[in-house]
Amino acid sequence: MANVTPLPTRKAPPRVHSDRAGFGELRAELHSRAADQDLISVWADLPFPERRLVLKSAGLTADATQQISQLAKPERAAVRAAIHRMSDYASGLKDQLRNRSQHPSCELASHARQALAEGNTKAVLHWLSLIEKGVA
Repeated sequence: MANVTPLPTRKAPPRVHSDRAGFGELRAELHSRAADQDLISVWADLPFPERRLVLKSAGLTADATQQISQLAKPERAAVRAAIHRMSDYASGLKDQLRNRSQHPSCELASHARQALAEGNTKAVLHWLSLIEKGVA
């Protein structure tokens, strides 16, 4: 098998073409400039006590009075993650409060109160027994 020669292969063209006139570098620079614009605007609108809270949630000890651009990239990423985490938590609390309805026995209790005001003890006992049984 020593005299086996490999088959000729064609050299495949590269999947990614080389950069044309520095376009890739320019694109990377533009992306890096715009990367934190949303974070910059959110940070600028936050009052200092809320900034301190976000920094603490991110596990940072940075000064809350400094601009977000003064933080290193990993610190900005931690701030962004803390803001998202806190926002998700706040949204969840809002949803819980919106979806919280009165306990079903509240309506039965209101019927019992009305019957009590009318002096109808038989009806009061009926409504109270439903509440005690846990019908609602």
